[in-house]
Amino acid sequence: MNNMSFHFVRERAAASDRAAVDTAWLVLEAANELGDEAAVSACRRVIDASLNGSTPAPSDLQMVTDYFR
Repeated sequence: MNNMSFHFVRERAAASDRAAVDTAWLVLEAANELGDEAAVSACRRVIDASLNGSTPAPSDLQMVTDYFR
């Protein structure tokens, strides 16, 4: 891969991270209203991981992405 390929991969990963965090904020609001403490905790961990520059746990991401299904 060349530098352009790496740049594209990084941009896609950043967009994916932003989408997960945006979803986590939406789920956090709904979970708070419903009193779903497990989902609230997972959302907070996803958001915190994003702010700290780390990777959230796959189980937390799964809960956030599947919450409205």
